[in-house]
Amino acid sequence: MERRDFLKAALGGSAAAVCSVGMAQARPNLEPAEEAVGMLFDSTLCVGCKACVAKCKEVNSRVPAHSDPDNPWDSARDLSADTFNVIKVYRSGKAVNKDRIKDGFCFEKRSCMHCVDPGCVSACPTTSMRRDPKTGIVTHHPDSCIGCRNCMVACPYNVPQFDYNKVFGSIHKCQMCNQSGVERINNGQMTGCAEVCPTGATLFGSRKALLAEAKRRMTLKSGEVYTYPRGDVSKPDSMHEKTVPNYQKHIWGEKEAGGTNVMHISAIPFDQLGMPPLEERSAASVSETVQHTLYSYLALPAIALAGLTYVVKRNTDHDDDEGGMS
Repeated sequence: MERRDFLKAALGGSAAAVCSVGMAQARPNLEPAEEAVGMLFDSTLCVGCKACVAKCKEVNSRVPAHSDPDNPWDSARDLSADTFNVIKVYRSGKAVNKDRIKDGFCFEKRSCMHCVDPGCVSACPTTSMRRDPKTGIVTHHPDSCIGCRNCMVACPYNVPQFDYNKVFGSIHKCQMCNQSGVERINNGQMTGCAEVCPTGATLFGSRKALLAEAKRRMTLKSGEVYTYPRGDVSKPDSMHEKTVPNYQKHIWGEKEAGGTNVMHISAIPFDQLGMPPLEERSAASVSETVQHTLYSYLALPAIALAGLTYVVKRNTDHDDDEGGMS
């Protein structure tokens, strides 16, 4: 090969590689599924009865209750491989005023947020974590799980929990009552926690309808009486009248990290309720852009070598055609 041909091939291969790197553009956040379903949790309505915790374990019959000799009810303190939904308590000062920041208290729910652009799905190397393109529900499929626990690291809400008590443990989380063996949503039912909630603190429905209801509550004046729907937001089982609190003008999950299908509203600032500080840009969109860019750079040597191989083969074939002395 002549030097001119060698340089031409090398430069051509490098140019092609650079072009491929330039194609790794930052992707936008995923959009909510057109028929996305979810839940709205209103902490001002929650009375801490934990009926939702008990119902969750009833629906997921293989999940045992946390027993405590001092408490007749389920006493789980946080999410675990046995607890997919838990009620936590916020306290400030004397904790005597419901839904007040000063000397106040309120109840806050923890369960899977079913992110619109879920980090756990992006980080899972075996597609054990999946986002349903129709409903937006994020589910875990243990048959393909290798126990790498990448989803635990990728989740900003600390939701996926690994069962360390079993030799071949796997990930557990809220599946919004729509996994194999428990297909309430596919059968036209609502989630167990929304069905059993006595005050409508956990409300089920389409994401669009829930977001509209949350925005409606943001316009209410403190001290007014509002009739809160219970069960399904579009066809409530019953209504619950209550004096309107002084809501924080913030719907958690409308935009955080691309949004969630489970949204929260409260009279207490969310940073005091332990919600993570999140931007509107999803972590998944950022990490995937970085990964794809790195993969493109790793392709540079291969692309350059392919260009050189082509020129060598072309020149070799040309020499064979011309013939000559051996």
